[in-house]
Formats: sequence, structure tokens, C-alpha cells
Amino acid sequence: MAPTTNAHLDIREVTKNFGSQAVLKGVNLSVAKGGTTAIVGPSGSGKTTLLRLIAGFEHPDTGSISLNGSRVAGEGEWVPAHKRQVGYVAQDGALFPHLTVGQNVAFGLDSGKLDGGRGAVRSRVQELLEMVSLDASMAKRRPHQLSGGQQQRVALARALAREPELMLLDEPFSALDAGLRVATRRAVAKVLSAAGVTTILVTHDQAEALSFADQVAIMRGGKLAQIGNPFVVYTRPADRATAEFLGDAVILEAWMEGSLATCSLGGIPVRRPPAQGRVQLMLRPEQIRIASDGPIRGVVVDTDYFGPETTVRIKLGEYTAPDGGASGNSHRYPGGGEIITIRHWNASITKPGTELCLRVVGEGVAFPSET
Repeated sequence: MAPTTNAHLDIREVTKNFGSQAVLKGVNLSVAKGGTTAIVGPSGSGKTTLLRLIAGFEHPDTGSISLNGSRVAGEGEWVPAHKRQVGYVAQDGALFPHLTVGQNVAFGLDSGKLDGGRGAVRSRVQELLEMVSLDASMAKRRPHQLSGGQQQRVALARALAREPELMLLDEPFSALDAGLRVATRRAVAKVLSAAGVTTILVTHDQAEALSFADQVAIMRGGKLAQIGNPFVVYTRPADRATAEFLGDAVILEAWMEGSLATCSLGGIPVRRPPAQGRVQLMLRPEQIRIASDGPIRGVVVDTDYFGPETTVRIKLGEYTAPDGGASGNSHRYPGGGEIITIRHWNASITKPGTELCLRVVGEGVAFPSET
């Protein structure tokens, strides 16, 4: 189900302190009904605290939280967690070890809403297990008899049993190995999308956030540094710290004139530059291509082989270009001698000492110079 434009969750100027430590410092966030938002940030940035405030496990110190237009926390209002129509899946699943899978899932059911007694409960449990791609026969197993990915799906089924309008996922895939993490993440995303459930995922995994959500919020130091769709926050980060947190970034000293930044990689177009003169230019490694007719040259310093791709470190030379003025003089731009890191699929042409021709694809992002 496609997300609508109606705000399901609205957070306004929320703060939270634990003793003298300020954990959240005026957070604002809006999540569309049926949409998926990933809150990503380093450990200690306040991600889980924000999720617990949304769930109703903690009170905000100031600010407000509203669900479907009704305030559930702040300004004298408080709705307890069990009345918020919110589902919560913790990092470890938090299944009851003494109950079977079926009993764990049934724990989330409101039996008063089911007609038909135990038969109706069993039928609903089976339906929920099938929804998360688990065989109904697993209902008789204990949690310890399941794999990590299966346990997380059971935890999701238990949370879905209450038919929540909003699902909160607190790093639910972090304990799984890489292959299982991707498969489980896709399965969970498919289930929640099909059910039309508004979802918030908290994670410290940048790739997970970018692939899972239609809106990404980057949290740093108790504040949201940037909010936007995955493509925008990755390709046009708000600042250098956000750029480097979301993925590998090539940062070069550059000289901005108009909308063109000139650096060791030549002239790079920049959309809405924040300043003129000396700036820092950010490119993603995949924008820098090895091309036989590339105008920029660099020498391979060393490589790291990862199978399908090789990480290549290249030392650039200085870049000199006409200054464009009436004098026709040449100008040596900031930088030169920098070592950049790119990725390439063919390890045989990237041996140390090899001179390569490079070409930049797309736009760069400029940040004000730190010097």
C-alpha cells in the first residue's frame, strides 16, 4: 500500500533528559500514514530513547507527540502504551522462552475480539505465521528451536496480532548474520507494506536505513541532522558529518566560482553552493570512474580486494586550469597530492603503481571550508 500524505505521527520539539544528560534536544519529526521511516545514527545518539517515547514507555520532558492528530504525550496529555495502537519489536525479539511459538503469537491477541474460542485463536495464529512466511507447524516449537531470523519473524507476528496502526522496530536485524539480515529485512518490509502499517525502524546500519525506508532521519547528538528520502540524504547530505556517516565519501579541497567547484578532479558542477571561494567538495566513490579517455590522472597506491569489487586508493596530481579572466593566466586550485578511494570491478587493471585516467560523473556537494 502506498503511503498517503496524511501525518500519522507528529513529534514537536521533544526533549528528554536522564539526570544531567540531555539525550534528546528538540526533536521534530513527521511520519506519513502507511509510510516507512528509518531513524539512523551512531550509538548514543538518542535513537532508541525517541522510539521508547513514541511507544509510551517514557515521558518526554518537553514537547509533544501526536498520533492520528490526537496528542498522546506532552502538554498535560498522556496516553499509556497499551492504548496507543503501537506494535514494538525489540532487538532480540524478546520472545517468552517458556511458551511455544503459537502461544507467543497468541499472547498478542485480544481474545475478546475473536468469535469461536480456541479454534479461532489457533486459526488466527496460523494466519499470522503464514503472513510472516513461517509454516504453521512451527507453532508447536519453542523459541530456542528456531533460527535468529525465524525468531524475529515470530516477534513480528506477535506484534501484528494486536493489529497496530504503527509498528516500531528497534534494531531488529542487528543480531543476524549478513545474508539472513537482508532476507529477513525484505520479508518484514513486505509484510508491513502489504498490511499498510506505518513503520519506524531504528538502526545504526546506514545501508539498512537507505534500503528499508521511504524516509530517512539522521540522528546525531540528540538532534535530527537531516530528514528526507534515501536518495536525497545520500546524494545531497546536509553537512560533512552526515555525508561521512551515511557512506564512504571523497572529500577534496576546492575553489567555488558560481556553480562550478574546481579541484584535483577538475571542474565539478554543484547545485546551490553554500559559499564562494574555498570550499570542501564531497563526491561518492562510485561517481569517480576509471575511463581510458578520462581527463584526470592518478597513480594507484594500494588496493583491497572484496570479490565483486576492489577498493582502490589513488594519489591525484595537482590540477591547473585557466582562471577564465581577461588575463588568460592559469590558476592552481586548492588540493593536489590527495589520496582518494574509489571502487572498481576489475582488480587486474588497478595494480599499485599503475597510472589511471579518471572521469567524474554527476554533481558534487559543497560544504563551507573548515579553514
